[in-house]
Amino acid sequence: MNKKVVLAYSGGLDTSVAIKWLIDSGFDVVCYMSDVGQVGDFKKAQKKALKIGASKVYIDDCRTDFVKNYIFPALKANAVYEGKYFLATALSRPLIGKRLAEIAKKEKADCVAHGCTGKGNDQVRIELAVKTLHGNIDIIAPVREWDLPTRESEIEYAKIHNIPIDVSIKKPYSIDKNLWGCSIESGKLEDPSYEPGNDVYQMTKDPDKAPSKPLYINIYFEKGIPKKINGKKVKEVSLVDYLNKKGGLYSIGRSDIVEDRLVGIKSREIYEAPAAKILTEAHKSLEELVLDRETLHFKEMISIKYSRLIYDGLWFTPLRNALAKFIDETQKHVTGTVRMKLTRSQAVCVGRKSKYSKYKLDLATYGEGDTFDQSLAKGFIEIWGLPYKK
Repeated sequence: MNKKVVLAYSGGLDTSVAIKWLIDSGFDVVCYMSDVGQVGDFKKAQKKALKIGASKVYIDDCRTDFVKNYIFPALKANAVYEGKYFLATALSRPLIGKRLAEIAKKEKADCVAHGCTGKGNDQVRIELAVKTLHGNIDIIAPVREWDLPTRESEIEYAKIHNIPIDVSIKKPYSIDKNLWGCSIESGKLEDPSYEPGNDVYQMTKDPDKAPSKPLYINIYFEKGIPKKINGKKVKEVSLVDYLNKKGGLYSIGRSDIVEDRLVGIKSREIYEAPAAKILTEAHKSLEELVLDRETLHFKEMISIKYSRLIYDGLWFTPLRNALAKFIDETQKHVTGTVRMKLTRSQAVCVGRKSKYSKYKLDLATYGEGDTFDQSLAKGFIEIWGLPYKK
């Protein structure tokens, strides 16, 4: 009897080829598909997997789980890796790894497999999640093992074995998209000096064709979590989807970064994250209003570490859990409304209000009603600068 493997299947080039390769290696292949908001025909992908030879295909709608338990915790932390990457792909991997481990237990599988490359970050993220939650199971990474060293050779393999694919040698971009954003790499993009054309982008409109009239959106947060758009309560997935569409229309959330991968190499990546950009700017603006200075400044340092833990695949770890508890503590009063102005490639806070505001007009104003005693400043400066006097 063949060993059973549960393959994290996307329907893309690598995992489609992996089905055939695993079958030829003597495995009964069960495919697992996780819907985290990527655009695609899951039924079509399911039929393709079965046609290639998979014995079963799971289709799992994880969108609400993804937003509530992965995206929003990252938003509360203002998690942005190296200042540009909103961690869309990185956030989905622990969820996929968790569900992969659960399906493997249900199927009594001997091992799990994924289509990640040996030089990428996703292999670490998925495997650490699986090992944390199902430590005794073996993991297979066909891309690290097969004799198909390039995407071009994979494309040729697919043609030989009649595996339908949606990629060509002429346009071999690798695209990973979900509710929180899209990452694009490979092909011409591997030249850091190459300027990507508009054909590269999946979620955002050409900036030159964006509306000239600004769009104002009021976002209401409750304890750091967005709950309402323009006064109307909106469910988690719909809220993110709405902001992606509006932000994409204005070409908001694009970034072009040469980032530092976990495995030690630099990689040129193109990212799109309209909703993430809008919500993060709004959330940070509300925190500026309600958090005290020391908490706000210390949290900025925590945000950098939290982002790195997500990027490095360390979601299911004691430190990430501990930092999440600290972040939740800081969000107790992050409640209020932020007015965002969307213009071409820009999302800017133009107003914010909260019942927990620490802004005091009578202290801040230079006009009538000023209660700040400026005579105290001289003594304050003397004491503040005392350690630095010569």
